[in-house]
Amino acid sequence: MPWLTFTNGTTRTPEAYAQALRRIGFDLPDDAMLTPATNAVDHFVAMGHRSVLVLGGEGLKEPLRRAGIESVAPKGRPEADAVLVGWYREFTMDDLEAACHAVFDGANLYSSSQSVFFASAEGRALGTSRAICAMISSVTGVAEQVVGKPSPIGLGCAAKRLGAAPHELSVVGDDPELEMAMARHADALTIAVTT
Repeated sequence: MPWLTFTNGTTRTPEAYAQALRRIGFDLPDDAMLTPATNAVDHFVAMGHRSVLVLGGEGLKEPLRRAGIESVAPKGRPEADAVLVGWYREFTMDDLEAACHAVFDGANLYSSSQSVFFASAEGRALGTSRAICAMISSVTGVAEQVVGKPSPIGLGCAAKRLGAAPHELSVVGDDPELEMAMARHADALTIAVTT
């Protein structure tokens, strides 16, 4: 059966995540690795977004570049079709101001994840995309759309790549608020991992 791996991580490109999984024994081709960036690319192409203000690193920017979508720097009053927020610990007030101006001028706001915390080598780390989007939304009054888990956008991208409808998928995961919620919203089979 065809399958994909889906992470909410944005610090690496999808290919780098796939390579890390291959090193520990998973037979995973690059094109079977989904991230919020791969979902964003699919969604942005469908929406006609050609320029995106990116609050994040190369894990978000590189997939956009490969798809021919311009990555706009968060400086001044940038023109962009969308604002995409991911893991971005370097966030500044200048970034906030640039993103807000882009949204005020009509850019759509997208979040890689709305998770409060992520697991890290040092323990729980605050989910930066949620915190940053909360500031942008508070200032602009515009709510973010999520492109990572548990969004319908993310599951729709996975289904399209697998050549199936979302309700035909089986979703395996360990987070009731992410994978399980995503599957339940689409009436897909949910398989919870509790170890």
